[in-house]
Amino acid sequence: MASKNNSTFSVLGSDLSIKGDIKASADLHIDGSVDGDIACDSLVQGETSKVTGAITAETARLAGTVTGSITARELVILKTAKIDGDVFYDALTIEQGAQVEGRFAHRDAQKPSQPAATPQGSKPELSVAN
Repeated sequence: MASKNNSTFSVLGSDLSIKGDIKASADLHIDGSVDGDIACDSLVQGETSKVTGAITAETARLAGTVTGSITARELVILKTAKIDGDVFYDALTIEQGAQVEGRFAHRDAQKPSQPAATPQGSKPELSVAN
């Protein structure tokens, strides 16, 4: 499946084992194993695929094993998937039977909250009501 912006896609077959990060401008289909981070527009992971590293994609459809964090605008976790890591998403679909060990957070929650600014050298004030 090619995205609107690209007319190509890349396939990593089940016989491939890659050690290193992958950055693809095309859509990516992975059936083999990857030991490294993946960044692409659209990712489809086959049932036999294993990824050890962070995944960042606009859309991702995961069916294999992932050990690492996942960040995606649209994420589909299929029933054959086994995820061990935190998941950040805008839209999420999980099939019954999928296994996920980690935290789920909407991508807005991924941004760290800013503590209230306290001028340097001053102590916070405490007031007690009578």
